[in-house]
Amino acid sequence: MRDLVVKMAEVFKALGDPTRLRILRMLASNPEQKVCVGCIAERLGISQPAVSQHLKVLKNVGLAEPNREGFRVHYAINSETLDAFQKDWQALTALTAEKCPCSGKEACQEEIA
Repeated sequence: MRDLVVKMAEVFKALGDPTRLRILRMLASNPEQKVCVGCIAERLGISQPAVSQHLKVLKNVGLAEPNREGFRVHYAINSETLDAFQKDWQALTALTAEKCPCSGKEACQEEIA
């Protein structure tokens, strides 16, 4: 469970930037289409190096998949990772119905599992 929490924190950190969310939305809206860095930069009105840095973060958490075609790298959303994250998020939100065993005590000493 601890690994799951760490992985979710990494994904949340990656999604904590509005530009990365815009890139992810762009990739998710056309899951069968791969998009090059130049096209993303043009659509978002930012530099290609900035897009590359944002895509690196998304790739490192498994949300974006690179595919080299000649001299260009095209990106697509990794639907499997996104689906897994969604399931993990749903499992986390389901815990809101459970009462914390430390409820009523001064400080919760329970370690995040």
